[in-house]
Amino acid sequence: MNKSGGTFRQDLNADARLAAIVDSSYDAIIGKNLNSIITDWNHAAERMFGYSAEEAIGQSILMLIPEHMQGEEVEIIARIRAGDRIPSFETTRRRKDGSLIAVSLTISPIKNSAGEIVGASKIARDISAAKESERRIRLLMREVNHRVKNQFAVILSMVRETSKRSTDPGEFEQMIRARIMALSRSHDLLVTSEWAGASLFDLIQEHLKPFGHEERISLSGPLLTLQSNAVQNLGMAFHELGTNSSKYGALASEGGRIEITWKVETGPEAQRRFHLLWHETSGPTAAGVAQKTGERKDAGERKGFGTVVLQRVAPQSLSGSSTLERSPGSVKWALDAPLEAIVVPQLGTDTDFSV
Repeated sequence: MNKSGGTFRQDLNADARLAAIVDSSYDAIIGKNLNSIITDWNHAAERMFGYSAEEAIGQSILMLIPEHMQGEEVEIIARIRAGDRIPSFETTRRRKDGSLIAVSLTISPIKNSAGEIVGASKIARDISAAKESERRIRLLMREVNHRVKNQFAVILSMVRETSKRSTDPGEFEQMIRARIMALSRSHDLLVTSEWAGASLFDLIQEHLKPFGHEERISLSGPLLTLQSNAVQNLGMAFHELGTNSSKYGALASEGGRIEITWKVETGPEAQRRFHLLWHETSGPTAAGVAQKTGERKDAGERKGFGTVVLQRVAPQSLSGSSTLERSPGSVKWALDAPLEAIVVPQLGTDTDFSV
């Protein structure tokens, strides 16, 4: 008697532990009979699908399955009747509010004490976050593929245009290396933000940092987050301007100064426009160097790939226009473009800063 009573208590304890495990599970655990009627419903099922146990038990499992997918249930019941355990598979289910949820399902037969199959247990795991992550990865891969192809085209153009204007292999290699590294700096900013864009302030700093003399450079304008296309093309422009300045302009000797300003204005047809101005003034030494050397090497380089970038590539890629003015001791490059071609939608602000 004591032995039998002990076994009975052990069975009760085992059942209680099992019930506690089911009730505390983070996965939805649902029981149903062979007519697809819900018989068991844990707290996780309530959280996942929005129905309380009172609302769900006694109802058809079809209330969780979108109409176009209800053929799944017919196949599931047929396999359960045959005694099959259905391995995990991914599918879609419907919540109480009508929204859809991506789930991973595992389904097993339920047997009575005589070993007869009387129903099925379903374990549903919410995989919405994983599916969203997969979707974002696919989008990023497509974006990366597009950008890499675009980078190849830009590099080929760089090689072609630079080779036309260089007779010294050493000089050609140096210029190509510097320009590819400039593309790489823009690329790094985009990768860091998962191709969501980059701050104009960060872009300018990143491209002018290799030339040093930060104390001679001032930036002023609203905080803007640039689209990836603008990051690449403006980055190329800043690299060409910075390279020229470090050789012949404001960064070549003491007394030079670079002021980069930008603003957003509303045009006559309520179109918002982006205006950027690079204004560099050189000290007396740099101006003298420009007068002596600028008429040959500097002028030739300025009419080369850098000029193509500043006057054609950058403005055209941004649906805008530009002007490039050079005079002794001064360089001005101005860009005007539609704001929507420059910034990430709704991330630009009108808060000014200056450095």
